[in-house]
Amino acid sequence: MSPIEIGLISVAAIVVLIYLGVYIPVALGMVSLAAVWLIRDNPQLALNLLKSAVAEGVREYTFATIPLFTFMGLIVSKAGLGKDVYVVMNSLFRRVRGGIGMATVGANALFAAVTGSSIASASVFTKVAVPEMLSLGYTARFAVGVVGGSSVLGMIIPPSAMLIIYALVVEQSVGDMFLAGIVPGILLTFAYIFAIMFMCRFTPNFVGGNARGQQVEHAGVPVELSHVLGCAGIVALVGVVLGGIYTGKLTPIESGAAGATLALFIAVARRTITAKGFWNALLETGHITASILFLITAAALYQRMLGIADLPNSIAEVLSSYELGFAAVMVIYVLMMLFLGTILDTASIILIVVPLFLPIVEPMGVDLVWFGIVTVVGAEIGLLTPPLGISCFVIKSTLDRPDVLLKDVFMGALPFAGVMLIVLILLIVFPVLSIGIL
Repeated sequence: MSPIEIGLISVAAIVVLIYLGVYIPVALGMVSLAAVWLIRDNPQLALNLLKSAVAEGVREYTFATIPLFTFMGLIVSKAGLGKDVYVVMNSLFRRVRGGIGMATVGANALFAAVTGSSIASASVFTKVAVPEMLSLGYTARFAVGVVGGSSVLGMIIPPSAMLIIYALVVEQSVGDMFLAGIVPGILLTFAYIFAIMFMCRFTPNFVGGNARGQQVEHAGVPVELSHVLGCAGIVALVGVVLGGIYTGKLTPIESGAAGATLALFIAVARRTITAKGFWNALLETGHITASILFLITAAALYQRMLGIADLPNSIAEVLSSYELGFAAVMVIYVLMMLFLGTILDTASIILIVVPLFLPIVEPMGVDLVWFGIVTVVGAEIGLLTPPLGISCFVIKSTLDRPDVLLKDVFMGALPFAGVMLIVLILLIVFPVLSIGIL
């Protein structure tokens, strides 16, 4: 077999193994190692490439942003600041039709600006928002759909681990990626809010609650000074992290360290975190960081295998022979991400698809920062689609209500996945929405 044929079979084998349940880094590393061995008929070369991938992954300085921002997000989550933001937002929107859903979106957007994790957002707001929406007569599908849809903001609004991973893969500035994610994150937030307004107006039976026009007695959780202070703490964290990067006073790594320190200070000052909670946050940070490093290391070997097989250039030549324009290439790219989103997590999609398409889009003069935003938003749609839909599974397991089925979670999230797709198209058609701030 030719190197190109081995490369194509390897990519297909990786997807099949992942679909069969093999741990993603293991599938990437194992198949890539075997492919290099077959292409060059040199097992020592394959082992040397593996050694090089491990060494470079560990030494990558930019990688230090991941544990810092992860730790900051975990401290904020364990300190209960997510509930504070939700209570304050809910008090602002409670007299609006469907306002509790809008409050959940707004709170998720602000919470995302300091956690960078869709999983954390889905877990926190499933506990604080869904029970209250259900108690006020909103339908289960709407309640879980709002939480699921808005949870993806955690991977788009900076600081985002996915933006960091993309920056590592294509060697772009993490600071530029963070700045480019601000406007798309805000755009998606307002798109969700308008979608809720639309659903209240035209599909009130899907929404329930006061979307049907009746006045709902909405006492909710009373807003106390501690909630306001918690919300102010979140705003302060956003100012330190993004403000430091935007003004150039701090590098992304320095802003991560400053944000983690301030988050810990706020949690200790409010006495909302125990010594056990702090230790658990450290352990969880280590677990998350190790798993991401393992994935990046395996992906580095995968990229080397693609280069040896010359697969990206071969794909580029095939597409060129069909005289496909930029629009056609982007359609293929988005469709591939949507397909892989049904079986893979966002980080894996970035690490598998981007190396394949980078040699294709770079000669077209594509801005790689913009391409990263499109990639993350497109891959994030997969968090809401079956059969994987990680955010939906997190919501179901966190809610632990037998009357709310996994099917209800996916059906509730479907309209918000559609909104994400519309926003993705806007970002592709109007690149200035993401890179205009740079």
